[in-house]
Amino acid sequence: MQSRRLLLPIAVLCLSMLITPWAGAQDRVRVKLGTLAPKASIYHRVLQEMGEAFRASEGPGSGFTVYTDGSQGSEADVVRRMRIGQLNAAMITVVGLTEIDPSAGVLQKMPLLFRSWEEVEYVSHALRPDIERRFLEKGFVVVLWAEAGWVRFFCKEPATQPSDLKGRRMFAWSGDSEQVSMMKALGYRPVVLETADIIPGLQTGLVDVVPVTPTWALATQLDRLAPNMIDVRWAPIVGALVFTRKAWDSMTPAARDALRQSAPRAAQALHEHQVRSDSEAIAAMQKRGLQVLQPSPDQDATWQELARRAYPMIRGQTIPSATFDEALRLIAEYRARPPAPVGR
Repeated sequence: MQSRRLLLPIAVLCLSMLITPWAGAQDRVRVKLGTLAPKASIYHRVLQEMGEAFRASEGPGSGFTVYTDGSQGSEADVVRRMRIGQLNAAMITVVGLTEIDPSAGVLQKMPLLFRSWEEVEYVSHALRPDIERRFLEKGFVVVLWAEAGWVRFFCKEPATQPSDLKGRRMFAWSGDSEQVSMMKALGYRPVVLETADIIPGLQTGLVDVVPVTPTWALATQLDRLAPNMIDVRWAPIVGALVFTRKAWDSMTPAARDALRQSAPRAAQALHEHQVRSDSEAIAAMQKRGLQVLQPSPDQDATWQELARRAYPMIRGQTIPSATFDEALRLIAEYRARPPAPVGR
């Protein structure tokens, strides 16, 4: 009897040693990430590379699954899924980021604010710390920022100025109700669709004008249905990789470090891609018939006037007033700097 009493604790200890590693593996974080980015695109590839770094550091039992092509719904849907725990990460544009906090809208929703990627970077780097703080307070961690090209207007019929688009049916992002309201107030006809419905919408006549980046237009062959592009850089597409704070805090420190360390490499790869992607996409589409329509100086002035009319509707409604004003101050500051010296 005494020997049995001695053997029982030993047996329990041995059993616990056998099952503890398995239990620990079961507790590892399994990241489920949603994005509208197409499968096999550079955005998908960099996410997969970051996922490999995560799994190697998080350990056995961890996971990193990327759901591409909008399979989890619109960007607003993706954010809702993150809030209820169905997803715990996303690579989304400002359209989705503003579902978390409207301050992110300053990076994309101020039309014609930026003239170059240098201006985008200057303003973004100054404003991102405050945006990231706001996100953290709302339960989200920003790991990576990226850009994805300039929005141009692709049209079924030729156009060069804002008045040409009056009366035409224009695609608007699903979930971006403030943008839709502004478009209506400016006299346009927005048609709210998911991105997956753009091509069918053009085919059926549901939409006539689609504001998207040339890279996206090339990838989807949108130019075959809307073969006229107004060469106005309306706004940059800016996005971020975000995690729920719950998922982030559940990771091992090593896994968090691996994601942070892989983020700059991913950002650099995306930056190098977007610097050349717009021009390469436009050239490729021109070879198959795309007409690039360049507004005259007078017509360009009408685009600037449209942006000025939109700004009072954006300030304090779409974008917090203080953030809006700071963006204007930063742009003025950047443009007032002396030009960089010319190299030898």
